[in-house]
Formats: sequence, C-alpha cells, structure tokens
Amino acid sequence: QVQLVESGGGLVQPGGSLTLSCAASGIRFSVKTMAWYRQAPGKQRELVARIISGGITIYADSVKGRFAISKNNARNTVYLQMHSLKPEDTAVYYCNEYPSVSSWGQGTQVTVSS
Repeated sequence: QVQLVESGGGLVQPGGSLTLSCAASGIRFSVKTMAWYRQAPGKQRELVARIISGGITIYADSVKGRFAISKNNARNTVYLQMHSLKPEDTAVYYCNEYPSVSSWGQGTQVTVSS
C-alpha cells in the first residue's frame, strides 16, 4: 500500500525559502519517477517538478531556476527546495509518482505573504 507523507510547509515572506520533504512507502523508489505537484485555491492541481530515476530533473516554467527537486533513495524521501518564493507559489504541495499517480497524501500548505 502506497503512503506519502509531506512536510515542511509554512508561512514565508516573498523572497524567502522553504524545503519540503516527502516520505514514501510502498513505492519502488529507486526506479520510479517522483514528482511534486501543487494546488492553489480554486485551481487545478499542477505538476511542479519531477525527478527521473537516473537523477534528471524537469521543472515547470513557473518555478525553473527557483526550485530544486532531489531524492534520497536510501530514505525513500523526495525533497523540494524552494527559493525566491512569490505569492503565486501559495498552494498545497503534494508529492507522488509520475505520470501515473498513487493515492494522494495530505499535502503541506505553503503560504507566501507579507
């Protein structure tokens, strides 16, 4: 059974930084593409970043150059470092597989506001 537990969100001022973590179980972590998604109020969930098993990373244009995805296969954990945060980054952030998703976790709220 797949379980995803996201953490690390919070309230941060514009220009600030946060690092999100996602602990995964029930997934063959080392061979799967893992991704971070986000859902802002009133909007559809969108793909933010993904990391392929070989370590290649791909980002949405809106976060390119500001966010960095990484993973630790030994700990079955995927991270999202977020820098130069903007109010439009405010959303609930989720991790999951890509492209076929498993059950969603509870997500972690990121609020960028002064």
